[in-house]
Amino acid sequence: MAAILLVGPASEPWTLAEAKSFLRVEHDADDAVITALIAAARGQIEALTRRALLLQSWRLVLDHWPAEGRVDVRIAPLRAVTAARVFDGAGVSHPVDPAGFVVDAAANVIAAPCWSLPPPGRAHAGIELDLQLGFGAQAADVPDVLRHAIRTLVVHWYENRGLVAIGQSVAMLPSSVVAMIASYRVLSL
Repeated sequence: MAAILLVGPASEPWTLAEAKSFLRVEHDADDAVITALIAAARGQIEALTRRALLLQSWRLVLDHWPAEGRVDVRIAPLRAVTAARVFDGAGVSHPVDPAGFVVDAAANVIAAPCWSLPPPGRAHAGIELDLQLGFGAQAADVPDVLRHAIRTLVVHWYENRGLVAIGQSVAMLPSSVVAMIASYRVLSL
């Protein structure tokens, strides 16, 4: 099962002005750096927790429908199935009504009786599900501890960017950030 990002978040959990205020940066010379650090920190926290912080569109690609009729989405939080397609043997896609799927947001699972779904005609990547994931569209929708983890990581990277250049060892992820995100991690067995 592959997951492909279709449309990333429209904004970041912290604005440039908020980050500069927290960093106590009063000049504009580092605006591009700080903006890039915010996006990189969000991406790092999303990768480590396997959670989309702000609304995003993803495509889940499956080879076949699960026998138990439940698709375990490994990126959380699941909000909706927006489109579904099944490919026939010739590679032509056929739409499947997304209303036929039940989104179990608490379990982060998509449920549908597999006997009611058309089987794919090709052995690999025969099914595509387009999903909406994320806590919400606004920065305020992201849990405070995850927003703070991003801010802490931005500060760490901003303040320690020169140390790597002179050969000193700097932890890429401070232990405080690891502790903040621990309870939000989606584990995969």
